[in-house]
Amino acid sequence: MSAASFSDLRARALSGLAMAVVGVAAVWAGGFAFELLVYVLTGLMIWELTRMLDPAAPFGKAEGAGFTAAVALWVFSAKLTGELVLGALVLAVVLLAWRFPKDRGIAAAYLALILFAGLGLIVLRNVYGWEWVLWLVLLVIGSDVAGYFAGRILGGPKLWPRVSPKKTWSGTIAGWAVAVVIGWAFIGVLGGGAGLVVVSVLVAMAGQAGDIAESAIKRHAGVKDSSNLIPGHGGVMDRFDAMIAAALMVLFLTETGLMALAFSQTAGV
Repeated sequence: MSAASFSDLRARALSGLAMAVVGVAAVWAGGFAFELLVYVLTGLMIWELTRMLDPAAPFGKAEGAGFTAAVALWVFSAKLTGELVLGALVLAVVLLAWRFPKDRGIAAAYLALILFAGLGLIVLRNVYGWEWVLWLVLLVIGSDVAGYFAGRILGGPKLWPRVSPKKTWSGTIAGWAVAVVIGWAFIGVLGGGAGLVVVSVLVAMAGQAGDIAESAIKRHAGVKDSSNLIPGHGGVMDRFDAMIAAALMVLFLTETGLMALAFSQTAGV
């Protein structure tokens, strides 16, 4: 391990602190303040995705895609419910993906991930409360921080070097371990049972998968970062790739009824 391994730590930490302050304030406030943050992040991520997969697009195309997606999520989540909002978001994904000259399948998959994760975050805050959002955020941040330090300090075999050269098995397992700790810590806060530990690990795994998925897209597009909006982190997708995948997992667990695992007193790891 060398000093270069932590060369980006200061910028990363300062940017992370600023994002944490804004995020905590929005989560605490709830309502439109939180929803607005989700809409903005959704639009920025789709702007980045469009620029990566359609680099020859004229000025305004990526900006238009991001704005359209953010407005669509705003209108559909505010005015529609149940199957209607899900169907409307699927239609938005199809229409946005069709505007890509190539890689439409990749674009559609990631567009769906971003939009449905945005919906999942809004539902989680409005229906379940700020404590659940805090649990989700801490899971993603805790897994990421544990993976960052364990990977650089312990090193070891790479998880998937062809797609994400920096990811190690030591960092991945450290992320799971932190998820176990956070799950246990939130049992009382969320009124859950031991099953919350299982759910926490599943959500952390989804976040790690989201990180790898974005790495695959960047490798496919031939770029290092999704953009340079956030010092030390690259782009919005670089910072929130794990969050949106984790949020989508939570949406899946709640919509399928599997979130009941979180309230099981007998489940364990």
